Amino acid sequence: MTSVELSGKVALITGGSRGIGFGVAEALVARGDRVAITGRGEDALKEAVERLGSDRAVYIAGKAHDEAHQALAVERTMDAFGRVDFLVNNAGTNPVFGPIADLDLNVARKVFETNVISALGFAQKTWHAWQKDNGGAIVNIASVAGIAPSPFIAAYGVSKAAMINLTQQLAHEFAPKVRVNAIAPAVVKTKFAEALYEGREAEAAAAYPLARLGMPSDIGGAAAFLTSEQSDWVTGQTLVVDGGIFLNAGVG
Repeated sequence: MTSVELSGKVALITGGSRGIGFGVAEALVARGDRVAITGRGEDALKEAVERLGSDRAVYIAGKAHDEAHQALAVERTMDAFGRVDFLVNNAGTNPVFGPIADLDLNVARKVFETNVISALGFAQKTWHAWQKDNGGAIVNIASVAGIAPSPFIAAYGVSKAAMINLTQQLAHEFAPKVRVNAIAPAVVKTKFAEALYEGREAEAAAAYPLARLGMPSDIGGAAAFLTSEQSDWVTGQTLVVDGGIFLNAGVG
């Protein structure tokens, strides 16, 4: 990775030590960007930086919903690389599975705090630190659960619907300097989503027209596009990356 010529661009990626976040980091480093990644586990972050290349990546450990961590992450990115062109809001949580009628409201608050409020906090801080004067792009990792009902993960789905609307609000207010878009993946093979396919991957994949579950690299490619010059006239949009699963909605 580190043999690729530097692009001069820098990305801050939340939840970047593994799964989708790491897939995005890999894609951006592969094209020459430098990245700062965040996450809760310092050991996992160190390992991720080693894989990405210590000359191309730095890490900041902390909890996404912690405002002090948000400020520190942006500050350290600026200290390390002098700029922060791209923000990828990937950090998220889904600690509950069950009917919405029995949803613990404190859990719902935690989901929103991590999945939505933290994304807004990072966007505000990145905007004021660099993007307001210099431009850039923001990519929010939403979910197909934010587009259509997803039984038993209602808090997660509603939070991702809010993230899609947040994307539109930010796109409107941050234009023309900053483009803001979202990606809505279906099930991607990550530790985060294991409960949705573990022990039944073939069965789960059979529901997809493309006959497989997503990979972090699929989302990394989409994020690379949305932070590239090829998407310079795209903002406020949600790119569904779902292996065709929504095509089944009209099949009787």
